Amino acid sequence: MNGKIFPILFLDKKLQNMAHLTQEQRYTISVMIKQNHPQAEIARTIGKCKSVVCRELKRNCDKRNGEYRYDLAQRKYEERMKNKPKSIKFTGDLKEKTLDLLKEDFSPEQIHGRLKSRGEETVSPETIYSYVWDDKAKGGELYLHLRCQGRKYRKRGDLKDSRGIIKNRVSIDKRPESVEKKNRFGDLEGDLIIGKNHQQTIVTINDRSTGVLRMGKVKGKDATQVKKIIVSLLEDWLPYDVRTLTLDNGKEFAEHELITENTGVDVYFAHPYSPWQRGANENLNGLIRQYLPKGTDFSKISDSDIEEIEAKLNNRPRKRYNFDTPIERMEKLLFNKVAFAT
Repeated sequence: MNGKIFPILFLDKKLQNMAHLTQEQRYTISVMIKQNHPQAEIARTIGKCKSVVCRELKRNCDKRNGEYRYDLAQRKYEERMKNKPKSIKFTGDLKEKTLDLLKEDFSPEQIHGRLKSRGEETVSPETIYSYVWDDKAKGGELYLHLRCQGRKYRKRGDLKDSRGIIKNRVSIDKRPESVEKKNRFGDLEGDLIIGKNHQQTIVTINDRSTGVLRMGKVKGKDATQVKKIIVSLLEDWLPYDVRTLTLDNGKEFAEHELITENTGVDVYFAHPYSPWQRGANENLNGLIRQYLPKGTDFSKISDSDIEEIEAKLNNRPRKRYNFDTPIERMEKLLFNKVAFAT
């Protein structure tokens, strides 16, 4: 530095005030302060607003004598940048908490959403998925806690995604906005849970507002059989004005038009690889896994076993309903009409 003051010109005043001061600007400030120039003039010279200069003098002066020196100011700035909190690292307590939830069969979306809703640190679903697949490559078994165990998670909005090409499917984007309010009975979600070796499946259908559940076993994933089970499961609910059913994009739901034809229920499809759009169903499937862990041979599970699991979950108090059960919640929404028997 040679003691000469170099005026610095900027084109965009907003951007220049957002940018950090440079070492040259700090040198200019130190020289002009010693020459008793007012802060407004210093600000014009370095192309910043007066508040930037005022803040710089307060933060980076020598606390012992109040003197502002550019070299000390620059060191203080560099030290702050070094110690500045970085983006959240997937380590320590956060990692441990995330893995605990994953081992409870929470999906990465559910983990992220649950921690975020409670004001806790979290990482993106993509980060969790990446960790799981890295673990699998190293011989780990975390992937066994995912619903889709055999393939990697695809990023939201992946334009190359070819899954879910179902004839005449109606996107969730066209579903009535009233469904999001969850203040009425009759807006449903559905999916399958898969048994050992993909030999048999169980259809799960739940009401979004009450959490009440229906379940039915299917041999394999044949669309015709899945359609028959869904129609059968909906029969008890149809008198209560069932309106919509939102499904995953699996080909097993290809006969959605026949579901509508047989029940009058409008069927919508979530976006591919967007299970959070059926969050209530994802949560319920996780609860079902308490009784039917991944790898269970569904051929050994009887219809009475399934009915028993269904009854237990429908009569289990839920905190989000002020500890009412789904059945009690359903009856309240239906003005104490008699709910289906479990």
